[in-house]
Amino acid sequence: MSAPLTISKCVILARGLGTRMRRGDSSAPLDSAQSAAASAGLKAMIPVGRPFLDYVLSALADAGFQQVCLVIGPEHSVVREYYGGANRPTRIQVSFAEQPEARGTADALLAGETFAGSDEFAALNGDNFYPVAALQQMQDLGRPGTVLFQASALLTHSNIPTERIRAFAYCMVDQDGSLADIVEKPDAGMAAEFDGEKLVSMNCWRFGPDIFPFCRTVPLSPRGEFELPFAVKSAIEHGIKLKVAVGRCGVLDLSRRSDVAAVTERLRNVKVHL
Repeated sequence: MSAPLTISKCVILARGLGTRMRRGDSSAPLDSAQSAAASAGLKAMIPVGRPFLDYVLSALADAGFQQVCLVIGPEHSVVREYYGGANRPTRIQVSFAEQPEARGTADALLAGETFAGSDEFAALNGDNFYPVAALQQMQDLGRPGTVLFQASALLTHSNIPTERIRAFAYCMVDQDGSLADIVEKPDAGMAAEFDGEKLVSMNCWRFGPDIFPFCRTVPLSPRGEFELPFAVKSAIEHGIKLKVAVGRCGVLDLSRRSDVAAVTERLRNVKVHL
């Protein structure tokens, strides 16, 4: 039996406005460097021992990825300067794509289309740290798909509280092990049925180029954005098969100031090799 087809490219969606991170939170004191990055909405550059994105890139390199495209805004020159200068990684090649306006994750993914070309590629959130084990699961899929996470594993191994997990997209898997449906921002009724075995999407995707037409045509979400889960939902409704792997590890989430201390502690002993 041949080995699974691995992929070398990853698009990291790091353009968001960081609205929740910008908001002050007196219960979550930050040092001056952390506060400056948080106030600018630059979640990926918040120092948590070293810039958060350093840990993300190191894990990707450990999982066999060779090229990363960071989707950023035109105002994010600090990211270009950091990874394009003296801190340029040697284990993984970093390039940049601009999303002129923060119009949602589906629109952000389109910014990485030229980088992806005709290849399969991974797509990840820029404010999440996915452990090497989850990234290796994505490699082992061998074809387009997603790593979904058990809610119980996220509660046990992440810094994410129950109420936040309840707001994440829930997913259903068919008998063939493919993604059957994705429910973004579940309503109160579905959230009330929350249990530890629910499968949660943390935007850990492996796509082929056929995802891009659905990103172009996805309608505005109720939040007024072009969101990737809705593009994925449309893709599977049109017959695109996405194989599912179930992650039983945690994912660190750096979306609020109150996350900084917990993420710093959990990454304290994680070695970074760029």
